[in-house]
Amino acid sequence: MAKAIHSMIRVLDEARSVDFYGRAFGLSVANRFPFDGFTLVYLRNAEADFEVELTINHDRAEPYALGDGYGHLAVAVGDLDAEHARFTREGLSPLPIKDMRRDGALLARFFFVQDPDGYRIEVLQRHGRYR
Repeated sequence: MAKAIHSMIRVLDEARSVDFYGRAFGLSVANRFPFDGFTLVYLRNAEADFEVELTINHDRAEPYALGDGYGHLAVAVGDLDAEHARFTREGLSPLPIKDMRRDGALLARFFFVQDPDGYRIEVLQRHGRYR
């Protein structure tokens, strides 16, 4: 059986991205591997083994074009309202909380936030299938 272990994104500024993911999601550097031309940084927290892999290409000066194929990364939290308030206090500019219903029942409560490179992250209330 396959196990998801990380999602990789390309970022321009390592320090800015590490700061964002630390403040937003409590992720910290698990490993950092510099190579000629690029650096890989793996971020994680105690909640799960899944990691966000930051790839920093040393010669890159222009923002990456995210294209129309990228969707988002999603994380689940225990108290969505408290997290939204915390993101706001941290100056992370979360979008408003929304809810999605199916056949009259709550399917999901969530908000989106963008990291410094424009990647969208969905923050979901732990509920139903979103654990």
